[in-house]
Amino acid sequence: MPADTTPLTPSTTTLDWIARLIGVDTTSRDSNLPLIDVVADEIRAHGVEPTLIPNAEGTKANLLATFPAADGSTTGGIVLSGHTDVVPVDGQRWSSDPFTSEVRGDRLYGRGACDMKSFVGAVVAKLPQLAAEPLREPVHLAFSYDEEVGCVGVIPLVDEIVRRGLRPRACIVGEPTSMRVIRGHKSITLIRVAFHGLAAHSSLTPQGVNAIEHAAQLVRFVRSTADRFRADGPFDEFFDVPFTTATVNEISGGIAVNTVPAECALSFEFRSVAGVDVDEMIDVFRTEVRRIETEMQAENPGARVEMSVAASTPGLDTAPDAEVIRHVTKWGGEESPAKVTYGTEAGLFQRAGIPTVVCGPGDIAQAHTADEFVELDQIARCEALLDNLVDELRS
Repeated sequence: MPADTTPLTPSTTTLDWIARLIGVDTTSRDSNLPLIDVVADEIRAHGVEPTLIPNAEGTKANLLATFPAADGSTTGGIVLSGHTDVVPVDGQRWSSDPFTSEVRGDRLYGRGACDMKSFVGAVVAKLPQLAAEPLREPVHLAFSYDEEVGCVGVIPLVDEIVRRGLRPRACIVGEPTSMRVIRGHKSITLIRVAFHGLAAHSSLTPQGVNAIEHAAQLVRFVRSTADRFRADGPFDEFFDVPFTTATVNEISGGIAVNTVPAECALSFEFRSVAGVDVDEMIDVFRTEVRRIETEMQAENPGARVEMSVAASTPGLDTAPDAEVIRHVTKWGGEESPAKVTYGTEAGLFQRAGIPTVVCGPGDIAQAHTADEFVELDQIARCEALLDNLVDELRS
């Protein structure tokens, strides 16, 4: 008998929660507190007091909540993790209001529908079930801020899990994977470099230090480094792009066509497979920056170059035979050997000793786009996974 391919339909409760979350604009440059407050109130309504972990300015917060086991214990169990921020809609042409959830056909549209408010909404919709069932193990909810700007917000959230000694045995990060169980992704390191030269009239170039020309040396160095990785590896064939990449993505400098530019700033990133030492690579780039600075100072001692690591997110490399993979596959995740090139917060959970996979509704190709959407069938499959998880944890 052929397999049933009839699309699944998500519950009204889950769709309502997703709509509520999409309706709160949590673009990373703004606060996520209105959304966190809504979710925190819902958690409190089910007998659990969440912990809010604010940023230094008090404008954003992570949320950590533990639904304990039937015996009251909070150690072990499963983490359900998602970020609450979304990318901007600036300059995009949407067919509908991006912050109003809209179902058209078999798709749900809205900013964050795919990345990743559908997962968070599906989890929140299960709170009555989590609260009512006698659980053999606890379930921890971990909702973060500022994932979209380098996974910087989740760091104190993971630290709090460690500080409390919760020691979860598994974590599901619900980024869009089309419900595939993803065991690996590359690390991401973002570096910013500012070149400070000396301005001069362009007819008197020896009197200046051209910041753009010296920055161009670093641009070429980043490209040559990328070319070397592409040719020589190391390689990991489970990635679509099976080698470490490096690319300069932003650059600015100069004030006029007839002025030697005193300033130039650029940003570049590298995304590494597990066989590359990230700290070693940062040192390689820093050495090249210092070499360029020495050249600039030979022209004028006042010239300088400043390099900073703006963000560094560890990769994820869960063993293919890990228990977390077997469990999430059994609960309804689609078995897959693939790793993904985009980064997530999963590597930070793994670095803290928590076995982690990425598995959530939606296709990453729809993330960050105009008319972002998620298939309704994907949401329903996520609901089924959560139901199966709770059923297994029922004591």
